[in-house]
Amino acid sequence: MDYQGRGVPLDDSGMDQVCAALGVADAEVWAVLTVETRGFGFLADRRPQILFERHVFHRLTKGKFDAGNADISNVTPGGYIGGAGEYDRLAKAIALDKANALQSASWGIGQVMGFNFKTAGYASTDKFVAGMVKDENSQLLAMANFIKENGLAAALQRKNWVSFARGYNGPDFKRNEYDTRLAAAHAKYQVLLPDLQLRTAQAALKYLGFNPGPIDGIRGRQTTSALIGFQHGEGLPESGLLDPDTFARLQAKAFP
Repeated sequence: MDYQGRGVPLDDSGMDQVCAALGVADAEVWAVLTVETRGFGFLADRRPQILFERHVFHRLTKGKFDAGNADISNVTPGGYIGGAGEYDRLAKAIALDKANALQSASWGIGQVMGFNFKTAGYASTDKFVAGMVKDENSQLLAMANFIKENGLAAALQRKNWVSFARGYNGPDFKRNEYDTRLAAAHAKYQVLLPDLQLRTAQAALKYLGFNPGPIDGIRGRQTTSALIGFQHGEGLPESGLLDPDTFARLQAKAFP
């Protein structure tokens, strides 16, 4: 499997479903997503964002691959490359033990670990990974299922970021300041929420080779410039605005 799908972004129905399931508002969900993946679940090549955890692979395989493979099987965390480079690490681990390799990576917009496939709502690791490849709605629902099954919804409802970070990110959450980062992101989203249509347009522009800046659903100069570049290439009025004709053309080009 090449792990490359259509890279379909989150839509209103996906966000509404998760907010209802967790009993929270959009701002709480966006706070978690921003801290986990800066708010977008796919790479530019449409593969899900992943992070391979070598200490998890070491634990799941009882250290039998440690010798000569310290980058992917190690008692200590680390060795991260980031971005597409994490798939190189995953591929190396898959060549040794596929099932445990897939379970040793965190996947998608919520960065749910593969070994949590059951609590994420899937019958097998392969089905979980297929869901992460499918679209951000599936990625977000997996995160919501994990939160519910681990009794973290109440902490999220109360905005108790210390309790939530401890349960979601583990006992060492303070080392990466997960709780303070969650609180800061939540404060930002209480003022302004992402525009999901604009966010979809930004994703489409990214997939098509333009540079819209962060896929965050917030208009900035990079997004405007990318829209103008796309409109120019398509013979559309170069307004830099996401008008209906531009959005329809982006949808047709990026998600046929």
